[in-house]
Amino acid sequence: MPTRDLTMTDFEETVLAPGITLVDFWAAWCGPCRMFAPVYDAASEVHGDITFAKVDTEANRDLAGAMQITSIPTLMVFRDDVLVFSQAGALPAPALESLIEQVRALDMAEIHAQIAQQGDDSAAD
Repeated sequence: MPTRDLTMTDFEETVLAPGITLVDFWAAWCGPCRMFAPVYDAASEVHGDITFAKVDTEANRDLAGAMQITSIPTLMVFRDDVLVFSQAGALPAPALESLIEQVRALDMAEIHAQIAQQGDDSAAD
């Protein structure tokens, strides 16, 4: 599945959708971004059940700022409405594949229960 370009308009809708969404924050002038792009695009072709998206930080400065992007490339991974990974730096293909498998293996029921518990703890304070 080809990657999708995201803007402020469709970012939230995309990352809140059920399933796994990877978002690559990049810019055309960024050398590491250009090195990571083919790795990211190749993974998108292999994992058709995952949404692969990109945010051009130059064209979408407001979105990059809202997501607190301070270094690019930055990869964020969302699963079932939860940010489960965020890291700056280009990943080699094996590391990206490993990350995808780790995200697939997450027990989201447990993660959602932990988030709910944290919310209950905060409300009690």
